[in-house]
Amino acid sequence: MDNSIRVKEVKAHVLEDNDALAAKVREGLNQKQTFLVNLMASPGAGKTTTLVRTINALKDKYKIGVMEADVDSQVDADTIAATGARVIQLHTGGSCHMDAGMTQSGLDELGIDDLDIVFLENIGNLVCPAEFDVGAAKKVTILSVPEGHDKPLKYPLMFTVTDCLLINKIDTAPVFDFDLDALRTYIDRLNPGLPILPLSSLNGDGFDAWISWLENEVEAWRA
Repeated sequence: MDNSIRVKEVKAHVLEDNDALAAKVREGLNQKQTFLVNLMASPGAGKTTTLVRTINALKDKYKIGVMEADVDSQVDADTIAATGARVIQLHTGGSCHMDAGMTQSGLDELGIDDLDIVFLENIGNLVCPAEFDVGAAKKVTILSVPEGHDKPLKYPLMFTVTDCLLINKIDTAPVFDFDLDALRTYIDRLNPGLPILPLSSLNGDGFDAWISWLENEVEAWRA
C-alpha cells in the first residue's frame, strides 16, 4: 500500500493561470489603444490624492478612467468622480489584491472603447498586489516618506517588479528620518535604473517630473 503523500504547488498553478489571463487582458487593451496603469501602495501612502492631481493635469489631453479597488466602501471612488474622470468601484470581497480576472471584469463594466488611460488603484498593501499581473502596460508604486526608506528591504518583490517609484509626501521629509540616498542604494540592488521621483501630491512639488514620465510612456507605447 502506497502511503506517500502527493504535494501540489497550488500557488504556482494559480499564478500561471493568472499570467495567461493577464496576457489576454493586455492584448485587448493594446487593440483598443488603452494604457492601463497598475497603481500600488500601502494604505495612506497617497494613492487617491496622487490620482486626483494626475487626472487634473492630464484630463485636457487624455480621456481617463479609474478603477478603485477596495475591500469595501466607495469613499475613494467618490473623490475621483469629482475630477470628472469615469470611475468604477470594485469590491474584492476580502481579497488583498486584484488579479487579471477581476481587472477584466472591471474594464468591461467601466467601458474603455473611448478611454486613453485607465488607472487601477490596487488594494492597499505592498505584498499581494506585487505578485499578480493584471495586464497593465506599466506598474507604478507609491512609497510615502512617513513609511520609511527601508521598505525595499522588507518588501523586495514590490520594488523589483515596478516600473516607476513615486516618493510621496516629500514635504514631510524634515519631520521624518527618511534617507533618500539609502533608498536609492536599496533600489539599485533590486531594480537598477528604476525611475525614482520624489513629489508631494498635496502641494504639487515634483509633480511635473511624474507627469512627464507618464506622458512619455503613454506616447512611446502608442508609437
